[in-house]
Amino acid sequence: MINQILLDSVNLHYLSAAFKERSIKALIGRVFDINSTKERVQDIHALKNISLRIDPGERVGLLGSNGAGKSTFLKMIAGLYPTSSGSRIVNGTIRALFDLSLGFEPDASGRENILYRGLLLGLSPKEIKNLEEEIITFTDIGEFIDYPLKTYSAGMQVRLAFAISTAVHGDILLLDEVIGVGDLQFLEKAKARISKIVERSEILILASHDLTALSSICSRGIVLDHGNLVFDSNIDEAINFYKNRNITV
Repeated sequence: MINQILLDSVNLHYLSAAFKERSIKALIGRVFDINSTKERVQDIHALKNISLRIDPGERVGLLGSNGAGKSTFLKMIAGLYPTSSGSRIVNGTIRALFDLSLGFEPDASGRENILYRGLLLGLSPKEIKNLEEEIITFTDIGEFIDYPLKTYSAGMQVRLAFAISTAVHGDILLLDEVIGVGDLQFLEKAKARISKIVERSEILILASHDLTALSSICSRGIVLDHGNLVFDSNIDEAINFYKNRNITV
């Protein structure tokens, strides 16, 4: 089967219930219709009628201001956010790097968290065991690998999360501003590792505010604005369109 992403008139809504107060006071107010003139929270139409096709070999840059829908778009592709309508077909194994700390247990050791996160990524215990030493070596946190995660500094937690997340490769790679982790020395290691993952993936979608990085890595650019796909062309034209619309980064 060809690795491919096909979207046809995809819409995605956030339910207003997710944003409402859950306090007793708010509940009583709703029951007795107190402050009935207060504006009601509406469902958010986060992605609007998006149709596109991404084929093997494509490197796609995702542009848009904060709140344009870039992260939502990536999470929809990953299957984390269900679509409200339209068709979403994704053929290929997805690896997403936009929530590095997902699946971490603060009371467990670093070694145990490698297992937990690996299972969450769909690996078998045997596969995780085969990757464990490589992950530990890349993390370079020494004996702390057997200490509880809650004893780690923020930088150490990021190192471990990044090492685990990037140890597993996939056909489709989704990146959301993940480069920028730890100290300078580790940052160089992280960039080199990301480059190798990008080379091995058949499809890449990178959401970033770094236009230079997008220009150097991607060949195609997609511009989102308030959940709408407003431009889709080669990366240089997409960047020029983005700049000319005066969409603030």
